[in-house]
Amino acid sequence: MILQPVVNIAEICARKGVENVVLSPGSRCAPLTIAFARHPKLKVRTVSDERAAAFIALGMALTTGKSTVLVCTSGTAALNYAPAVAEAFFQQVPLLVLTADRPPEWIDQLDGQTIRQQNVFGQHIKQSYTFPADFSHKDSVWHSERIVSEALNETMAYPAGPVHINIPLREPFYPAPGEELAFDAGVKIIEEELPDYSLSATQIQQLQQEISNYNRILIVAGQQNHTSGLQPVLQQFAQRSSAVVVSDLIANLHELPQTIRHQDATLACPDPEKLAKLQPDLLITFGKSIISKALKLYLRKYKPKAHWHIQPAGQVADTYQSLSRIIRCTPEAFFKAIEATSNTNYSSAWANIENKAASFLKHYTSEAEFSEMSAIAKVLQHLPSQSNLHVANSMAVRYANIIGLAAGKNIEVYANRGTSGIDGSNSTTVGCALTSPNITTLVTGDMAFFYDRNGLWHNYLPHNLRIVILNNHAGGIFRLIDGPKQQPELEDFFETKQALDAANTARDFGMSYTACLSLTEVEKALPVFFAEDAGAGILEIFTNSKANAAAFANYKQALLKAL
Repeated sequence: MILQPVVNIAEICARKGVENVVLSPGSRCAPLTIAFARHPKLKVRTVSDERAAAFIALGMALTTGKSTVLVCTSGTAALNYAPAVAEAFFQQVPLLVLTADRPPEWIDQLDGQTIRQQNVFGQHIKQSYTFPADFSHKDSVWHSERIVSEALNETMAYPAGPVHINIPLREPFYPAPGEELAFDAGVKIIEEELPDYSLSATQIQQLQQEISNYNRILIVAGQQNHTSGLQPVLQQFAQRSSAVVVSDLIANLHELPQTIRHQDATLACPDPEKLAKLQPDLLITFGKSIISKALKLYLRKYKPKAHWHIQPAGQVADTYQSLSRIIRCTPEAFFKAIEATSNTNYSSAWANIENKAASFLKHYTSEAEFSEMSAIAKVLQHLPSQSNLHVANSMAVRYANIIGLAAGKNIEVYANRGTSGIDGSNSTTVGCALTSPNITTLVTGDMAFFYDRNGLWHNYLPHNLRIVILNNHAGGIFRLIDGPKQQPELEDFFETKQALDAANTARDFGMSYTACLSLTEVEKALPVFFAEDAGAGILEIFTNSKANAAAFANYKQALLKAL
């Protein structure tokens, strides 16, 4: 017999808007598995590897903007969720994590598959709850229903993030013969109305008065999902005020005509007088982290007189060591309400260097020798319109951010930059592809790809999935950054060479496979690879780690001359 409060967890999730559930098989979690699997309004998938399952759920939540539910058994299964939970915490992605557990009296009693699961995710979770183990008193039923509603509300409350419910379960785990599960239509639901995070008339007046003191306004956008309402409002503000907008690839503002999108190249300018002209009086930021180290270092050196950060709620980071005001509203509300005037000479100074950098990059990547950088440029150029792009960490995301995306294709960009690890890029992309009708492309390196092969180990391979692997048979980033490349241990202990290719992986999981050894082969393969009816596929581009390092050094030298 499965207890009704456990069955009702699935009902509460469905009633509160959950659509997707990712299970990992196990015995202790069987009551949860059966309840979710039998609910008619939930889309349930099972993934054996809990680490991959959690990142797949992360990708689903990123794409849908709704809480995704994870279910696993007791023991170390929960610990395998930890990397994705940490990523969700820092990237502010809504996940409801349900872990089955033994009853409390059996913890630390040498029983199998048992660890200390309460608060297992430590500081990387918004909230942790413990489900009642017994329901002999009616208040425990009320308590169980309240916990699930509160947890789901907390996943979506700004800033969104993961919430954990640990659920002690006693045997029997399975329905008795002939027993039918019934979802309780009268189950208690707690709805939460979220604030609109707008500015009051007094706040608008105060900000309006202060912003008039600044003539050089710089807006820096951090990582955020694409939001249809922000771009036109920000575009109008930038046009009215002549403010400069700088955005990384992961800010999803590449469709904005005025945005500075090549800041890594722009800020490589060797002329200190030109760089000084880019210093803002007022820095306005919103969103999460940025990729560009050059921009971080520049703003820490050339500090603004004031730094306003726009964020509706939650802890605010002082990334540029100049934070002076936190504005509790949405970016849309701010840019719609506030009028400003920035010096046109200031915007021209940024535009002049940006135009030089963009022109140089376009010419350089079209004429450059075969390397990872020139290959990624070709991939970005051929991405289909109205598609999704995931960029794995290490060099893939850095190359893509340097090159940027041209406006006009409406491509939504994702990257696991909450913690910036390589663990989970495949799985996150799969989760996105499973919940989006659009072609979804992952650009990744060989180390990140092979690290997360189990992201493909399930029965739900999406036909719209495309994976581009830059295989230099090593962790090539260590040959490009200062520090490890100067050490004698570089090849054996940093790069950690490997001899794998993805041909067998593609065969194992029923994906098409193409190998490329030159730019000519890349250009020939891409139109076929991205065809809408091509199905799930892997395009593996083989390069040489030493040649990549030399090409990147040549790029930096040529850039300095061009600027």
